[in-house]
Amino acid sequence: METLESLEFDTFRLSGGELKIYFIGHGTLMFDYAGYILHVDPVTAYADYRDLPPGDVILITHQHFDHLEKEALDKATGPSTVIILDNESAGILGKGTILRHGESLTLDKDVRVKAVPAYNTTEDRQAFHPKGRDNGYLITFGGFTVYVAGDTEPIPEMGNLGKVDVAFLPMNQPYTMTPLQVAEATEKIQPTILYPYHFGTTDTTALLRLMESKPTEVRIRSLA
Repeated sequence: METLESLEFDTFRLSGGELKIYFIGHGTLMFDYAGYILHVDPVTAYADYRDLPPGDVILITHQHFDHLEKEALDKATGPSTVIILDNESAGILGKGTILRHGESLTLDKDVRVKAVPAYNTTEDRQAFHPKGRDNGYLITFGGFTVYVAGDTEPIPEMGNLGKVDVAFLPMNQPYTMTPLQVAEATEKIQPTILYPYHFGTTDTTALLRLMESKPTEVRIRSLA
């Protein structure tokens, strides 16, 4: 279980201050934007949230156990935390601000969150993440946009996200994408930097081979 001191992170120097992206594990991330904290899908299996700063914002992509966990939420929540989530997750928790696809919310520190679709398209996988239910998120820190895709396959909506600086795309079977599908999704999105995440035992070198002649930089971090 990770603590703040042991977490791997990358730093981006933006006009509004430093953005640190912490790679907690699986689908779980933390963003520190000049002291403004945003947690994504907090789960206690991947971090000790008693040792991490409480979130100013918490994003939940969907209700599966490896993305929505009440114990982690309780520990990651402070007195003024804004919880943003999909309709199904809000029904389970009985609280939070629901963002439907296409809706956005402007927060403090010039941070904006927009909900976008996340779903399976392959016929025998659609029950895992049906169309219309789950969220991905576009998170904009000033003018710098991070796409956290949630659990999804390549979908047409990825071609309409606008400028994406950093993309987190899931890569595990049978629930989300193969390396080839991640490469296909990257072609739609055209991010500057790609982090595969939620990849379990998937061979990340397969993705590196597919992307070696592409303009997007691929960064592999501890997100199995």
